[in-house]
Amino acid sequence: MLGRILSAGPEGTCKIRWPGRPGRRRTDRRGGGDRLRYWDDMKAGEVFELGSHTMDKERMLSFAREFDPQPFHTDEEAAKASIWGGLIASGWHTGSTLMRLFYDGFLKDAASLGSPGIDDLRWVKPVRPGDTLTGRLTIVEVTPSRSRPDRGIIRSTMELRNQRDEVVMTTSGVNFFSRRPGSR
Repeated sequence: MLGRILSAGPEGTCKIRWPGRPGRRRTDRRGGGDRLRYWDDMKAGEVFELGSHTMDKERMLSFAREFDPQPFHTDEEAAKASIWGGLIASGWHTGSTLMRLFYDGFLKDAASLGSPGIDDLRWVKPVRPGDTLTGRLTIVEVTPSRSRPDRGIIRSTMELRNQRDEVVMTTSGVNFFSRRPGSR
């Protein structure tokens, strides 16, 4: 468990107990006073636009050199001679970009408890320097936890589209969220 919400306060504040720190509490104010989104607030079929990010060539090269040094990610000449016909982002960089958009566009204002993982990930089209990627989250299923009444489970899909509105990446996965205090 990442943190346990102890109580909700005014204007989107809540008290969270973080494991490994007995007796220490953190007041978490999210969204500058906006209301914290709990599992109880989420509905199947809801769609959230997560924002956009433009892929920078130097950042793509830096990420690839450190984490995915295949030549079509790190060497422009080799990439031109590859089946891709030019430099492309590492899929893991693309996935990390989606994760950042997911956090900024949804998780930072939610009572998230983390995720056990994703069920599916597809890199549908290559991502190139200068591409602007836009994320979208769709909540597919909202289920209360059978064993832990203080939380619920969300199944969702996410996609990234480029500036031509082409899908470049899709994922489906599971996340855990706290229930609103007193709602159980």
